[in-house]
Amino acid sequence: MTVRIAILGGGIGGLATAAFLRRAGLACTVYEQAAALTQVGAGLLVTPNAARLLRRLGVFDGLREHALRLDVGWEFRRWRDGTVLSWEDLSTACADMYGEHTWTIHRADLLRALLPQVERVELGRRCVAVDGGRLRFADGHTVEADVVVGADGLHSIVRAALFGDTPATFSGLCAFRALVPADVAPDFARRPAQTLWLGPGRHLVHYPVAAGRLVNLVGVAPAGDYTVESWTATATVAELRAEFDGWDPRLTGLIESAATLGRWALLDRPPLPGWSRGGTTLLGDAAHPMFPFYAQGAAQAIEDAAVLARCLAEHDDPRAALREYEELRIPRTTRLQQVSRARSESNHLPDGPAQRERDATFAQRDPLVANGWIYGYDPEAP
Repeated sequence: MTVRIAILGGGIGGLATAAFLRRAGLACTVYEQAAALTQVGAGLLVTPNAARLLRRLGVFDGLREHALRLDVGWEFRRWRDGTVLSWEDLSTACADMYGEHTWTIHRADLLRALLPQVERVELGRRCVAVDGGRLRFADGHTVEADVVVGADGLHSIVRAALFGDTPATFSGLCAFRALVPADVAPDFARRPAQTLWLGPGRHLVHYPVAAGRLVNLVGVAPAGDYTVESWTATATVAELRAEFDGWDPRLTGLIESAATLGRWALLDRPPLPGWSRGGTTLLGDAAHPMFPFYAQGAAQAIEDAAVLARCLAEHDDPRAALREYEELRIPRTTRLQQVSRARSESNHLPDGPAQRERDATFAQRDPLVANGWIYGYDPEAP
């Protein structure tokens, strides 16, 4: 029997799922509400747990001109003067431990590399109702599917259909994002390194993307009364500069090099005890939205995709496949949701005893080893 599989959402999770399904010999259709797959978004860290899966898909062949390998490493720096609190040389250590490097890439480049691995995408399909395996779109089109995968993000219509339309809660934080042309960025920001600046109530991370042509910058600060969660919302350089007033002049100089900035409120949802009902399930942010502080949002969607495709390929009964998919994925993604939320507190400690204790821990702790449970995970390992 041919299983009809419908994927709602043409982002990283949706396209990766379609690519893994195709590799497993299963056909599917991706339904994306946008009229075109545009270059919305910014930079991504591709850590070893995601990189090895993308490499097996053959996606890295399409990323050679765009991905950048982090060789200088990871840095944690103090907000006021840039004192290095912790540093990790990734040139060989990452591959030695996990068999893969850590890369940076622009989200749009990853989507373009995934697209050739996908057989069928229908654009301009905004789903307005999910009733079991029946999907209804805004243009009146309907689809019947044996398996429905909700890869439709934080505000998932599939999640709402399965578990009720409970609104996400505001975290009290917002994120600013910018892409700075490398030719106007300070020298220290162009190095193949991920640098995280920690300070009272705020932090900022930057790393080069697009093979070093751009510097990706994300600053997290108190949201105040800002509650907009949208990839298209904008901010001004002056707004971001004001948030980091008094920080190291090198960092504020990088901020001043930015042009157009985006800004979005960080929303939160508690972990779900289950993702599926009948032949319908969730994936990526629709299932387990997480704060970006471990850079695992896209990676976990890619892992979900690999596991879901394997389960569907190994089971004749789609419902049994979805039950196994949940059992394999929920404990891991729940843990990552929890530790990502906790990081929002430790990153933003005010100067004082707790901050000094945290900084001393950075100096004593090897993050590559400590995060081995993240980077060493391989959902396709025998």
